Amino acid sequence: MNRLQRALDALVERVDTPAPIILADVMQDNIDRMQAFATRNGLDVRPHVKTHKCVEIGRRQVKAGAVGITAGNVGEAEVFAGAGFDDIFIAYPIWAAGTKGPRIRRLAETTRLRVGVDNFAAIDALADAMGDDADRLQVVVEVDCGARRSGAPAEAAGDLAAAARKRGLVPAGVFTYPGHGSAGPNARKSAAQDQEATLIAAVRSLSAIGITPEVVSAGSTPTVEFATNSVITEIRPGEYVFNDLNNTRLGACTEDQIALFVAGTVVSDWVPDQVILDVGTKVLGREGSPERGYGGVAGTTAVLSKLNEYHGFLPLPSGDFSPSVGTVLPVVPNHVCPIVVNFEEYIVTDSTGTSLERWPVDARGFLN
Repeated sequence: MNRLQRALDALVERVDTPAPIILADVMQDNIDRMQAFATRNGLDVRPHVKTHKCVEIGRRQVKAGAVGITAGNVGEAEVFAGAGFDDIFIAYPIWAAGTKGPRIRRLAETTRLRVGVDNFAAIDALADAMGDDADRLQVVVEVDCGARRSGAPAEAAGDLAAAARKRGLVPAGVFTYPGHGSAGPNARKSAAQDQEATLIAAVRSLSAIGITPEVVSAGSTPTVEFATNSVITEIRPGEYVFNDLNNTRLGACTEDQIALFVAGTVVSDWVPDQVILDVGTKVLGREGSPERGYGGVAGTTAVLSKLNEYHGFLPLPSGDFSPSVGTVLPVVPNHVCPIVVNFEEYIVTDSTGTSLERWPVDARGFLN
C-alpha cells in the first residue's frame, strides 16, 4: 500500500474531507535536507513562506538554520513579524500606495526588512513612504534571468541601486527568479545557468558604481540544486517544504519526499469508469490541464481529468483500482502553493498516521 494511503487510513475516522494533510516527519526531512545542501555550498536559506503561510512551519525552518524568511507581500510579512520573525525579505516589486507605505515603515521599525524593486518610480515611492527613516529600509534589485516576469535587465541593476542610495534607502543587493526552470526536466539546469549569468552581470553592474552587494539571492525549488556558483549568497526555495507532482515530474523531488496531500472522498460513481471526489477548484485551484490532469491519487496512475468548484472527475485506469463511494483517497496536487489559501488549518500527522494536530494557516487571506 502507498505510504500516503497508509497514513490516511490510520486517521480517516478523525478528519472530514476535503482536508490538507501534512506528514510532519517527511516535511522535517525536506527542511533538513535543504539546509544541509545550503551548508555544504556556503549558502544561506531564506525560505519562501508563501508556500505554507504557517508560523509553526516557519519556526521549524528557522530552527533548522534559515537566516530569515521570504514573503510575497506586505500582509504575509506583517503576520510573520507579529509572530516574532525579525529578518524578512519581501521578494516582490512593491508599489507603496495606499496603506502600504505606512505599513512598510512600521515593519522596518521592528524587523530587518528588505523589499524588492525593479523600477525607479517604485524606489521613489518607497523613499517617500519612509521619509526621514529611509535608511531603515533595505532594497534588493530584481533582475530578469529569462522568466520574463518582473525584473529589470541585469545591466540596469547598478543604476537602480544608485537611485535607491541617492534617496537614502540602503541597496543591499540583487535577486532573480528562474521560473522558466519549471518548463520541463531539461529546463532546470539551463534556467539555473541563466540565473547564474544574470546575477554575475548584475553584481558587475553594482560594482561599477561602487556597491558590493551584501546579498545575491537565487530561487527556486526546481532549480536550487544547480544554484551553487560562488556569486550566490542565498537561496529562496518555497515548495521544497511540501513538494508536489510538478516537482516530481521535473525530477526536483521523489515521491517519498511529498509531505502534503489532500484527503478526498469518493461521493458518486454513476458514470462508468469514473468516480467523483469532493475536491474541486475550491480545493486544488486550477493548476493543470486535461492532458496532464489536475492532481493525482497517490500510489496509482489515476489523475483528475476535470474540476468543477466542488467536484473532481477521476477516470479509473484499467486494473484493480476501483474505489467505491465513501472511499477516502490521498490526492497529490500538481502545485502545492494554491492549496494553502483554501484552508484555515492543516491536519498534521506523520507517516504512521498515529498522531494528529491542527496548525493554523496563519497568513491565509493576507494578499496585499
